[in-house]
Amino acid sequence: MIVRPRPHWLRMLFVLRGSVLPDIAPQLVAATGFAVLVAMCHGQLLQWKIQLTFVPFSLIGLTLAIFLGFRNSTSYARYWEARMLWGVLLNDTRSLVRQALTHIDDPSHTRDFAMYLIAFVHALRHQLRGSDPSPDLRRLLSDSDCVRLQNLRYKPAALLLHASHWVREKRQEGVLSPVLVPVIESSMTHLCDALGGCERIANTPIPFTYSVLIHRTVFTYCLLLPFGLVDSIGAMTPVVAGFIAYTFFALEAVAAEIEEPFGMAPNDLALDAMSSMIEESLREMLGEQLPEKPDAAEIILT
Repeated sequence: MIVRPRPHWLRMLFVLRGSVLPDIAPQLVAATGFAVLVAMCHGQLLQWKIQLTFVPFSLIGLTLAIFLGFRNSTSYARYWEARMLWGVLLNDTRSLVRQALTHIDDPSHTRDFAMYLIAFVHALRHQLRGSDPSPDLRRLLSDSDCVRLQNLRYKPAALLLHASHWVREKRQEGVLSPVLVPVIESSMTHLCDALGGCERIANTPIPFTYSVLIHRTVFTYCLLLPFGLVDSIGAMTPVVAGFIAYTFFALEAVAAEIEEPFGMAPNDLALDAMSSMIEESLREMLGEQLPEKPDAAEIILT
């Protein structure tokens, strides 16, 4: 995800990074080129003159815009829910480390607990993206913990279990009051709920038929539109048809991109930066010295 200040209005007209223009360029060029051909032939295909007016396109365009709006709203709802779930990860991991630091007589014992939580966040990011969490786990956990996690499919859930085992051990050792265990377990349950919510979003895409229907309708509309414009606006047909095609193609591409918010596309969630922020926040609570941030570091709002 690209997080940066809003550029000047003039630069906004020509910005490419973070826009969907590179993704839709092939179909946009094809639609505009076809509109140029229609304008040159003045709407005549071989020996037949295709008689179309802008009236049916106005009605279809209105319906298509409503459908695209629904598609984008559904995709953004998934995107925003995913962002809220990662906000829960930040808030509850902080609460757990704070509770452990303030309610255990020897705070030095808390580091292992915090490492489990940090490893959980990184493991969840890797699980959602289908990448290998081993480098992060080896960096954060002991060799014995890494061996236990090596062959497990759902490593984030296992790390929450390890963290709960740590709470049980501290209660049995008498360094954690049994009265405080339900409070800690409540935050652990919130983390488990956030894990399940992220898995639900990642494993339940919007029904494919929506994408197929919108894609076919948009393409058909943009290819037929020049025939309805050429008799009224003539040489300006490619300009108007190209602009309308850009609007519809871009809306479709944006919806498809944010539908899966955990990916690596420019407009997906900045999971790398959010994971690093959680790790740095918890390490700072433990009293560890943090490295200086680069000037171009991403800014993540909680």
